[in-house]
Amino acid sequence: MKILYQGITGSYSESCAKLMFPNAETIACKTFDECFEKASLDSSIKTIIPESNKTTGNIGVEYLIFKYRLNIYEEFFFPINHNLLGIKGSKLENIKNVYSHTQALSQASEFIKKNNFQANVRADTAGSAKYISEQEDKTKGAIASKLSAEIYNLEILKESIQDDDENYTRFLIMGKDIVQPEMDKKKFITSFLFKLRDKPAALYSALSGFAINGVNMTKLQSFPEKNSFSSFFFLCDIDGHLDEKKIKNSLEELAFHCEDMHVLGVYKAHEFREKK
Repeated sequence: MKILYQGITGSYSESCAKLMFPNAETIACKTFDECFEKASLDSSIKTIIPESNKTTGNIGVEYLIFKYRLNIYEEFFFPINHNLLGIKGSKLENIKNVYSHTQALSQASEFIKKNNFQANVRADTAGSAKYISEQEDKTKGAIASKLSAEIYNLEILKESIQDDDENYTRFLIMGKDIVQPEMDKKKFITSFLFKLRDKPAALYSALSGFAINGVNMTKLQSFPEKNSFSSFFFLCDIDGHLDEKKIKNSLEELAFHCEDMHVLGVYKAHEFREKK
């Protein structure tokens, strides 16, 4: 199996992919758009996408989900443990500037403020680790994974510097082919997107079917379409399998109010959901 991820070697996405699929070949992509596009063209590859973080919220891939409409096969809640990395021989007190992705900087904001570091935004965490390894400057540090420290021969100056000890990111495994698991006693999530018809109280009317049928909605988020301030689409997760009668009835009711609707996937609910 081939798994595409955004970033460079040592990223959290790659770490998660290796944990989920130890025997898979992981392939780096420069952008999320590249991940989606390549996966949409080749059934033999899948992509791992960070969708949201417990601390900082959405990662910002919603438009790409809407654009490419890849099938979701699986979700995984991966613990994000940030570390302060420095070049060999450096110490915590040497660090003046820290580099990382904006999400990582935000997730370790208390540690950064406590140590009076100057935060510098870069494209990704692993790229930040690679950058400071090339600078050979003891005053520069990176916030990244332990895997990045190993790959780029860096010292771990401080472990687990994230503000929240339970800092999890929800990853989605996505691909071109539509695959729907058979319904059994396991707990499932059905994900879909929709765009409503332009009429008064459209959202209220569209969602009434879920309440009537007793369907639990775990996620509902609206996002403007590209190049528009007046047209919105919605991403939604509900508890249940597409073949359940109450799910079918709810989606049929929703479709009546929609200009566009697309089921993104039916997949097993990750065990992390039971803990929270």
